[in-house]
Amino acid sequence: MTIETAPKPKSETLTIGVGGMTCASCVARVERALKKVPGVEGANVNLATEKATVSYDAASAEVEALMEAIEGAGYEPRRDSLVFDIAGSAPPDVTALQRAFAGVPSIIAVDVNPELRRVSITFPAGAVDARQLRRAASEAGVELTERAVDSSKSAEAIEAHERRLLVAKWVTAGIAGVLLMLAGIDPVFEQLRHSFSVQEILTSMFIVALPVQVWAGWQFYATTWKTARHRTADMNTLIALGTTAAFAYSAVATFWPSLFESAHRAHDHMLGDRPPVYFETGAIILALILFGRWLEARAKGSTSAAITRLMALGARTARVLRDGREVDIPVDEVVAGDVVAVRPGEKLPVDGVVIAGHSAVDESMLTGESLPVEKTEGDPVYGATLNRTGAFRLRATRVGSETALAQIVRLVGEAQGSKAPVQRLADYIASIFVPVVIAVATIDFVVWALVGPEGAVIYATLNAVAVLIIACPCALGLATPTAIMVGTGRGAERGILIRSGEALETAHKLDTVVFDKTGTLTEGRPRVTNVITKNIDEAALIRLAAAAERGSEHALGEAIVRESQQRGLDLPDVAAFEAAPGKGVRAEVEGRSLVIGTLGLMTEGGIDLGDLAATGAALQAEAKTVVYVAVDGTAAGAIAIADTVKPAAAEAVASLRRQGIDVVLLTGDNQATARSIARLVGIETVIAEVLPDQKVEDVRRLQDQGRVVAMVGDGINDAPALAQANVGIAIGTGADVAMDAADVTLISGDPRGVGTAIALSRATMRTVRQNLFWAFAYNVALIPVAAGVLYLLVSETGVPDWLSWAFGDYGFLNPMLAAVAMAFSSVTVMTNSLRLRGARLEAR
Repeated sequence: MTIETAPKPKSETLTIGVGGMTCASCVARVERALKKVPGVEGANVNLATEKATVSYDAASAEVEALMEAIEGAGYEPRRDSLVFDIAGSAPPDVTALQRAFAGVPSIIAVDVNPELRRVSITFPAGAVDARQLRRAASEAGVELTERAVDSSKSAEAIEAHERRLLVAKWVTAGIAGVLLMLAGIDPVFEQLRHSFSVQEILTSMFIVALPVQVWAGWQFYATTWKTARHRTADMNTLIALGTTAAFAYSAVATFWPSLFESAHRAHDHMLGDRPPVYFETGAIILALILFGRWLEARAKGSTSAAITRLMALGARTARVLRDGREVDIPVDEVVAGDVVAVRPGEKLPVDGVVIAGHSAVDESMLTGESLPVEKTEGDPVYGATLNRTGAFRLRATRVGSETALAQIVRLVGEAQGSKAPVQRLADYIASIFVPVVIAVATIDFVVWALVGPEGAVIYATLNAVAVLIIACPCALGLATPTAIMVGTGRGAERGILIRSGEALETAHKLDTVVFDKTGTLTEGRPRVTNVITKNIDEAALIRLAAAAERGSEHALGEAIVRESQQRGLDLPDVAAFEAAPGKGVRAEVEGRSLVIGTLGLMTEGGIDLGDLAATGAALQAEAKTVVYVAVDGTAAGAIAIADTVKPAAAEAVASLRRQGIDVVLLTGDNQATARSIARLVGIETVIAEVLPDQKVEDVRRLQDQGRVVAMVGDGINDAPALAQANVGIAIGTGADVAMDAADVTLISGDPRGVGTAIALSRATMRTVRQNLFWAFAYNVALIPVAAGVLYLLVSETGVPDWLSWAFGDYGFLNPMLAAVAMAFSSVTVMTNSLRLRGARLEAR
């Protein structure tokens, strides 16, 4: 039956790199700008990854409109381009090329030059690869050859250049700040006065401070101007206002000191009757903030180290069979269906199926399991895994962006760029934070200018500067995404793929885990567990039974045949074969008459089983299926077959119970089998004999009891229940549709990964809470200090001598210390997130 559904609009998801974001208020502004574009269904911006993920209706919204929205908000959408030469000598069909590239999502512009035989394609950085473009052109009948790319323009090179520039700026600003600070010390200033006048010294300090203010601080001014044009503000605004206020006041005091006569009358310092200057304040503040930015950039690189390592795992070339000989080609040129030769010690270039040879393959980069996996003809293999021993050939099935590694990298990237619900509070606060801080700084200036101690204008200016600098909400913006990045990356390294930040956050609340049985707690296919013989050798019994069952498609027959293969038995031919549906088979092998099947089949044949019947009954009580074997009318033995429990299943259940989580077995199998498996793995609650749609109802019933439920399964029939659960966990060895419905995928198929995933979620959310606490507490505690509240406490007693370096004579915070605190808060959050890389994930 075919069910007709209304056509849905074509929805695309695009990830765009965004430059110039520095705090959570930037994130909120970019999201608002993107959501205003017609056709955009959702926008999620991540400060730590510096990326925007946009869902949009491709028929309504153009990619260029999204890029323009980001630019319009005052930020830089990152573009990339590839240039190709058109192969051959025939005139290219420009129209066909344009039409072909129009079908590739995310392309911004295509420029075809038929005279130069060159094609230039522009797109958001990372959104398209050369393979896609060559394939699109090939379908239009045009072959393209990629031109050499200037490596200095790669994303990695640009990021490295930006980091080097940050180092140059903070070092320059730091040196200038130290020199200016030294010049302001009484003994040094007195020495300078022997050779220069006060005006000449101050003018020289201005000359040293000016290029620092302009060059090192330019990035803050540029961004402030962009945001001001859109009547908004961010942390760059705070820094620009704060450092400019300190510099502008000092410049005025240097060249027009008479304007501050009333302000400095009470000051007894080395400048005599001139007001004090604070050129060193702006330079040191810029140096500290830029130093913090540099540390952040380095730490961001560390948070994304997991995905970088994954991307580096792929092979660069492949040895492909072409025209009867092996040829080394770039891995990008391998196509599905190619035969690829793999030698010992080599990485597999693509996913495929072994068609000749055998080997042991190290799949730890995918599954986290250290033991190599034996591979023979017909077994699946995966790109980037390591061939250990033998040589073999594989037929490529998935290449390029379709390989398991590419999909893992994509999933991890999406998870790292996603936003956890807990981050919404931080984003909301940050969106209103900067305007509030500017208002607080303005009020602070006015109050202290009116009621402050003598020299009030000077103190009012410095207090306002301290408030502006110390209140930058960058730590607030980094608190959640950095922890999510490290947590999802750590999971990927352990063979646990977490689809989103929301799934990671929800998993830490789980109190109930529901396991499917087949393929989840059990191996998923029956195998021989017991062989009981009567007047015949065990190997001979298996050999005869397997020969008779070799043509059978029944799962029990296949299990007997697999057992013979594992024992290395040569199977004889079958002279006659008759199936008894639902009961077994009759066959003639090597002149012997065989009857293989159920107790009922034996009874029909008048075969006396004797004590085998009692043994079979005992095995059936253990949830095993018993197949009896008779040779020439005489009972010869029994073979017990069962879907065996995975070796780690009991340990997985015990781990969950140690974490305080209830475990439930939910299966369509019969009660006896389900309870037998439950006893073996340590599960007390069993729900058996349920249909796939009933699994959804059972999960919903648990949720209605107030439980937060995870469903663990591997089959297509589990997909609805996986989607219904608060967190769906798919065993990676199962069906793709189950993985599509799941929030978490365990690539190795090891059920112990469930407990590890929950432990990882708890560790990540603990880190998020710590980060948010320090980010909030830092601002709540230090903004009042910067605003001068301590003056009320020390106005009569004075500041203790040992604290005067930080709070002066009246309890006003030194603006340079405000910059130290601001930079320290961001670095603290990043460092705390990086601690997750070494967190213990095993339940205790």
